Amino acid sequence: MKIPKSATFWTLAPTLASTTLMSDNPIVPDSNQESLPAPRTGKMHFHSMEEMSRDDFAILKQVHEENLEKLPDLLLSLLNSLGGDEAYPVDRLEHSLQAATRALRDGRDEEYVVVALLHDVGEALGPMNHGEVIGAVLHPFISEANHWMLVNHPLFQTYFYGSHVGIDPNGRDIYKDHPHFEHTAEFCAKYDEVSFDPNYPVEPLETFIPMVRRVLSKKWTAPGQEK
Repeated sequence: MKIPKSATFWTLAPTLASTTLMSDNPIVPDSNQESLPAPRTGKMHFHSMEEMSRDDFAILKQVHEENLEKLPDLLLSLLNSLGGDEAYPVDRLEHSLQAATRALRDGRDEEYVVVALLHDVGEALGPMNHGEVIGAVLHPFISEANHWMLVNHPLFQTYFYGSHVGIDPNGRDIYKDHPHFEHTAEFCAKYDEVSFDPNYPVEPLETFIPMVRRVLSKKWTAPGQEK
């Protein structure tokens, strides 16, 4: 897929969503997925948010609920777009599948496996802070430990290569007393830093699609109403 230099996230996201139709690794719909809600009717009419009515808010809620329904496919499309990257020993889709497969075969719970699968999806949108990007997207759906792990895994990865490239490999030690330090260190050691092996047999992406849909299944709540 050739991406124009002028592309932004808002112009790129629909394009990425369509790559599954052309990719060598197409996303297969989950036959058990619940049907999408009926298309919304009506349109919001306020010119400033202080004019919003209850009817407007009901439509606004529908918009966000539709976005929640689409989120799994959007994230899977972003993941699928990492395929074919020739700069790494294996492309980043393969790397992600390796991480998730290792976690699955170790008996990790479904949420952990999905986090392993999607941990690098933010790289295209946040080259400087990809952990924070995917951490922010998944935060409403996952535990605080897994969220902290996503946000901080790029720093923890430097433990394995930093001494070879002039980076302090112990930079992660600023968090040595944090309750999620060991959780994150273990993820990097067992599932992330080792998952560039071209000979490791991975599960196909289709294995993980139902898991992604289940983990991301949640009703929308307005800001300030989160439980």
